[in-house]
Amino acid sequence: MITFAIGLSILLLLVILFLLFRIGTLTSIFRGSSERAAGTTHVSNRVNGTLLLLFLVLGGAAFAWSFADAWDEMNLPLGSLHGEWTDNLFWTTMIIIGIVFVITQVLLFLYSYKYQHKDDKRAYYYPHNNKLEIVWTMIPAVVMAVLVFGGWQTWTKITSAAPEDAVVVEIVGKQFNWLVRYPGADGKLGVAKTTLIDATNEIGVDFSDPNAQDDIINPLQIHVPKGKPVLLKIRSRDVIHSVFMPHFRLKMDAVPGMPTKFWFVPTKTTNEMANETGNPDFKYELACTEICGRGHFAMRFVIVVDEPEEYEAWLASQKPFVEQNPQVLAKFQKESATEFVAEAKAEVE
Repeated sequence: MITFAIGLSILLLLVILFLLFRIGTLTSIFRGSSERAAGTTHVSNRVNGTLLLLFLVLGGAAFAWSFADAWDEMNLPLGSLHGEWTDNLFWTTMIIIGIVFVITQVLLFLYSYKYQHKDDKRAYYYPHNNKLEIVWTMIPAVVMAVLVFGGWQTWTKITSAAPEDAVVVEIVGKQFNWLVRYPGADGKLGVAKTTLIDATNEIGVDFSDPNAQDDIINPLQIHVPKGKPVLLKIRSRDVIHSVFMPHFRLKMDAVPGMPTKFWFVPTKTTNEMANETGNPDFKYELACTEICGRGHFAMRFVIVVDEPEEYEAWLASQKPFVEQNPQVLAKFQKESATEFVAEAKAEVE
């Protein structure tokens, strides 16, 4: 609160100084003294030029301080192989545009001071220079082409086909929580249809499909093994959501009617990250970064990265959905039997 009050006081002081200079200029004009007006203008330009230089120095220092102060919150610890590629691309881009930003801003404020208006000076007329225009067009074009090519390479690696031995996890977004499904012992997810969604079968799994009868649905946490590829199959039940796992540098939209996917390789277990951060309560998190409605804030899910053997033990302890909800399987079996009888009668007739 004190810091805010000090900042507000400084801002008000600068506003008052600006108004005083403006009042001085207007007063000289009302008096009709051209010499006084010219002198006042000269003083105002010099003061404004000095204030611009002061703003450059103080603004630059404030920017550097804010960047350093927010470094830990902005630069989260990295927990995936793909995150290294993303971070390298991000910081390469930031360094290049940061250098350009600093150069252009320094020149802008220095030129404002050096070439301030003076009554006895006239601007030099410099209408055109082909070489200069070619240089300042080609350099940004080449730099942008290099950045775009690097981004394309990184995106291609990230969105390439997942290895065949990847652990498959289906994530379904809905207002306002995530639904998660693992394949069972057969390693295959069963068919899912939106027409089968109800209060119990929230994902709409077709349990008449043999591949679906060992699927694990809605565990309390998402578990993935360290050092092994993980393929996320992503879809949405209603509106656009966005799967965001910040420590893995992973973000992919969940779009209704358009399944998406993303694969990554975790490199640090939850316990290793807790030791690295010094936070015994550390948890990897799945969040939604698409404002999907009033309950958007509730779309969070805990992710646990295990050692491979711990992951296998966790997976073996999970029960298939049909074992926990036998009435769902019975319903599908009854419907299948009814359809079979109807088809048989139709053939006889």
